[in-house]
Amino acid sequence: MAPAPPPAASFSPSEVQRRLAAGACWVRLGARLYDLSSFVRHHPGGEQLLRARAGQDISADLDGPPHRHSANARRWLEQYYVGELRGAPQGSMENEAVAFEETQKTDPAMEPRFKVVDSDKDLVDWQKPLLWQVGHLGEKYDEWVHQPVTRPIRLFQSDLIEGLSKTVWYSVPVIWMPLVLYLSWSYYRTFAQGNVRLFTSFTTEHAVAVPKSMFPGIFMLGIFLWSLMEYFIHRFLFHMKPPSDSYYLIMLHFVMHGQHHKAPFDGSRLVFPPVPASLAIGVFYVCLQLILPEAVGGTVFAGGLLGYVLYDMTHYYLHFGSPPKGSYLYNLKAHHVKHHFAHQMSGFGISTKLWDYCFHTLTPEKPHLKTQ
Repeated sequence: MAPAPPPAASFSPSEVQRRLAAGACWVRLGARLYDLSSFVRHHPGGEQLLRARAGQDISADLDGPPHRHSANARRWLEQYYVGELRGAPQGSMENEAVAFEETQKTDPAMEPRFKVVDSDKDLVDWQKPLLWQVGHLGEKYDEWVHQPVTRPIRLFQSDLIEGLSKTVWYSVPVIWMPLVLYLSWSYYRTFAQGNVRLFTSFTTEHAVAVPKSMFPGIFMLGIFLWSLMEYFIHRFLFHMKPPSDSYYLIMLHFVMHGQHHKAPFDGSRLVFPPVPASLAIGVFYVCLQLILPEAVGGTVFAGGLLGYVLYDMTHYYLHFGSPPKGSYLYNLKAHHVKHHFAHQMSGFGISTKLWDYCFHTLTPEKPHLKTQ
């Protein structure tokens, strides 16, 4: 017979007020208390929105307006549970459980993967590297990987390989922006010397000179093409559904993108590490050099590389930044958070929603839950 769980901590209203006065951000759902102090700067609606509700019952806020929070968001909240408020009306916990179930039933657009997961008693052992474990999850993997938790992930047993799989956000501009500047200047000089020819057939007899005035347009074309590639990679590669009977394809999906959906606020895994990024970037450079004249292909590559840097920086900011309400980045952050917590098979654009508009994959708007 399993031992009974320890009783929940109990806090008086005066104890809660003391913590609020010390700067903590505690909220409640009926009698249940949650310490959101470590989450406020990650909140999609901005830190001030949560700070303004410190000490309050947020039951109505979860149901909207401005929007109804997904079941994944409600599950995410449970990771910050600290105890019960003494003197709160009885039955509050039961009412919240009913509301949680109703949220799942009344939103047909939401994906059906909402069983409550205790991250300390999960399908995997969090004290060991996860990569070699996820392949055994089989048909349970897709549900498990889309139930986010707030904890870091370790993929590999080897400290060296594990270190190469992680990086700080500023490594991306530090490593790649000098290359963008060098290639841009180098290829611009080639254009300025009038040595760039674009062949109009498979022979060298028919070629037209490309003036240096074309350089900015070709560079911008690289940025534009990157945004399209970003969308297709995210939609068709990162969000492929691996066969439940394929141990290695599940592992591949997890190492490419699944680990990010499982732990979306693991700051060491929000941008591409330099070593694997170098391999992919090298392949793209070689391909462009094979199909285009050197200077043209190099300029497209330089623009695309800048697009990649902007993409990774935008992605990091959408997770950890607090953009002003109503701004472009605020709307982009809301778009991306819905992709993580409610609609994983839509909202694939990171740096722009352009391609989601074009290919009809915008995250659907959810109706508010009307309370009686």
